[in-house]
Amino acid sequence: MPRSRANGNFIDKTSSIVANILLRIIPTTSGEKKAFTYYRDGMLAQSEGNYAEALQNYYEATRLEIDPYDRSYILYNIGLIHTSNGEHTKALEYYFRALERNPFLPQAFNNMAVICHYRGEQAILQGDSEIAEAWFDQAAEYWKQAIALTPGNYIEAQNWLKITKRFEFE
Repeated sequence: MPRSRANGNFIDKTSSIVANILLRIIPTTSGEKKAFTYYRDGMLAQSEGNYAEALQNYYEATRLEIDPYDRSYILYNIGLIHTSNGEHTKALEYYFRALERNPFLPQAFNNMAVICHYRGEQAILQGDSEIAEAWFDQAAEYWKQAIALTPGNYIEAQNWLKITKRFEFE
């Protein structure tokens, strides 16, 4: 039984019922329907912290999903899991892949910036200020892109950019 049908949470069950109805009435191919089911099951597993199961569902969804916009969200979620697991290089790869398909994902730019900022902090701890500055500069570039897409968001990033004089806001 698909995970989406096995979950006992009322809200999750309601969402699954609505999604199943939409899948029946919206004209989609069987491959697209299967891709969506795997994506939905991946989100459920991810929300419960079952990352291995979520990844299996997301990988299957990417195999089936043909729409670049929809694929971008699947790839983004794979990046989130790798970030949570501390696999930052893999996470960056998936965020890049998501942005190739959908350059309007500010959350992907933000997460990439957070990883770069973290790496900058790690370089400082290792006594390498030159490498740290390079990572911080890269973080700044990603945050600028996220902020350009959603100017009212990422207030902490905006403050960091102002404090470090990496970006001036009007």
